[in-house]
Amino acid sequence: MSVVLSKVNRRQSLQAFKLIIQKGFTNMPRFKQIADILKLMDKKENIRNIGIIAHIDHGKTTMTDSLLTEAGLLSPKIAGVARALDYLEEEQKRGITIKTANISLLHEEKGTLYLINLIDTPGHVDFTGKVTRALRAIDGVVVVVDAVEEVMVQTETVTRQALDERVKPVLFINKVDRLIKELKLGPDEIQAKLARIIRDFNNLIALYGEAEQKENWKVDPAKGTVAFGSALHRWGFTVDIAKEKDIKFNDIIDAYKNEKVEELVQELPLFKAILTMVVKHLPNPIEAQRYRIPKVWKGDIDSELGKAMMNADSKGPIVMCITLAQMDPHAGLVATGRLFSGVVKEGEQVYLVGAKRDYRVQQVSMYMGAFREVVSQIDAGNIAAVLGLDQARAGETLVGVNSKDGMVPFERIKYVSEPVITIAIEPKHPRDLPRLIDVMHRLAIEDPNLVTSINKETGEYLLSGMGELHLEIAVKFLREFAGGDLEIITSKPLVVYRESTLTPGAVVMAKSPNKHNKFWIQLEPLEKNIIQLIEKGDLAEEMARKKMSIVLKEAGWPTEQARNIWALEQHRNILVDLTKGVQYLREIRDMIISGFTWACQNGPLCEEPIRGLKVKLMDASLHEDPVHRGPAQVMPAARRGILGSFLSSNPVILEPVYKIGVSVAAQWVGEVSGLITRKRGRIIASEQKGPLTMITGFIPVAETFGLSADMRSATSGHAFWQTAFDHWEKAPENVTAEVIKTIRERRGLSPDIPNASRFIDQA
Repeated sequence: MSVVLSKVNRRQSLQAFKLIIQKGFTNMPRFKQIADILKLMDKKENIRNIGIIAHIDHGKTTMTDSLLTEAGLLSPKIAGVARALDYLEEEQKRGITIKTANISLLHEEKGTLYLINLIDTPGHVDFTGKVTRALRAIDGVVVVVDAVEEVMVQTETVTRQALDERVKPVLFINKVDRLIKELKLGPDEIQAKLARIIRDFNNLIALYGEAEQKENWKVDPAKGTVAFGSALHRWGFTVDIAKEKDIKFNDIIDAYKNEKVEELVQELPLFKAILTMVVKHLPNPIEAQRYRIPKVWKGDIDSELGKAMMNADSKGPIVMCITLAQMDPHAGLVATGRLFSGVVKEGEQVYLVGAKRDYRVQQVSMYMGAFREVVSQIDAGNIAAVLGLDQARAGETLVGVNSKDGMVPFERIKYVSEPVITIAIEPKHPRDLPRLIDVMHRLAIEDPNLVTSINKETGEYLLSGMGELHLEIAVKFLREFAGGDLEIITSKPLVVYRESTLTPGAVVMAKSPNKHNKFWIQLEPLEKNIIQLIEKGDLAEEMARKKMSIVLKEAGWPTEQARNIWALEQHRNILVDLTKGVQYLREIRDMIISGFTWACQNGPLCEEPIRGLKVKLMDASLHEDPVHRGPAQVMPAARRGILGSFLSSNPVILEPVYKIGVSVAAQWVGEVSGLITRKRGRIIASEQKGPLTMITGFIPVAETFGLSADMRSATSGHAFWQTAFDHWEKAPENVTAEVIKTIRERRGLSPDIPNASRFIDQA
């Protein structure tokens, strides 16, 4: 059986593998198990596709070590500290998960063998996009919650993501040992704390779950959907296991007091609690696809393709949703995803719906942590890695070439956050510029939440991400992609802003450069409910299905406007055609849309993207000769009209705002609240959770640089906290003026904002 090194590069994977070998993670059992795993791939009832999700440092990867131990892939001596699926050197060094890691495990339950396809996901908010993509590939999740910190900001974020994909959760309350050793709580206090965590978690399901699932999916210890334990010490139990073993919380406390934790591990092995919960309460592919397919695919359920996916039919056409695209320096692009129907094998002729290209599958493999194991085929209901699809991207739809005409693409993967921090990058040596551009492109393929752009006017090479850590890791990967010898100069992190308006602009007229074409354009702010529909992704999907007008009319739009949507731009802007009987307009429609997109990408205040506007084309007068109404005439005119109306309104700068959650002892609450307030933030909730207080608030992203040091100083290092992007908000006037001045200066623009008259022509 061949082993193919993948991920960042062969050298780094080898270093990580050596580290794991030193800790006791041998590859011998894996080779023995591959044949057994392949035999189970077509037994759908015995398959569980699951993920591990949590707030950062709540113990996902540590818990996974115990599952690897049970499968024979990791020595029990180092389980809990090896963090084996964090195989990248950077992950081991930082003690956090950066990339998702897939592995297949075998588990026997009451004489029946089960195949567990497991994905370990990052917990840090900067890598939330990787969690989003992983959720499309799985049917159930184990949500890990720290017993001391309880439900935190990222717990809410990842749980909401799972429920939005109709992925069923079960709960593991980790670090119960801390309640005993550190907080020294008694049995009643421990049970009260655990009950509060379960209540808060079920409140998330009630808030974000769909009506059909929310009641059935709430977790309940009595039903076996909650486990308790310590991933570090490798013990855990459900209520059923505790009854079977006749163990009470007093016994757990006594084990720690009398230093008999090893006996606890023997009596209550963690893997048994988790995997029993998984096979009993998380669905197999056939069960899950019956309710997940209508959510993630809007094609005809009664068609051949629809029926095959609803039944996870291995005899049906190949249908796969790609959730991860990675560049292997030797094998090329590796596309990984969930196979919903059919069987994929080497030599299969397939079609990428988004790229509109036919391909021949060059190789099929499955992931085992840092490695890809080449296999003969993979059946529906499993996770597959495929070589030979150079245009594959996360969210792409793969189908057998004979079924391409009837295939509707999967719903796009919806990310809960946006890139809000940018750095400018350049090579130290100009000769390395082509290499930098190449590795930036490769990085953007692997991580769609990184936005790479080149400002051709200023020569800036920009990299935008979710946060400082996201960008720091991205720069390290850039260097490694280039072989380790690419020297890169980076700027200090800069906040990304948006330009918008609070009031409608004037109806302005803009002429084409040759003066032969005229356009009358007006813009106004989009309603909040429409922006919310765009945020959820609903409008983009309905537009693709030509049903957007129905959604907009239901949201309160006038019928005439709802029927005449021309474009929905990525920054939440909509172009509406309100003209009547204009000759030749249909012929230049695409040019007007291009001008609209151009204007939205670079606003007039400081060339930040425009956000949340309705742009109305009111009228047009066009030259009868096509030569005089080409792209070079129409696009600039449309752009000028949009910018002119924008400047005639009440333009504002929008700044990104994080939601912040801080868990801290009562004595530090005043210091934390004061720190957030001083940084232009506001507190929205403060809840006592046992000995700790959970403070929730909002804070502008611009005020979070250096927040770690400030938080440590204010609380003497006693605060646990995390931020997550939440929304855009109008910046205060004094901040707006400084932002515009700084950005215009950095981009080499004149210090003064252009006047609306610069873009408006007289009749």
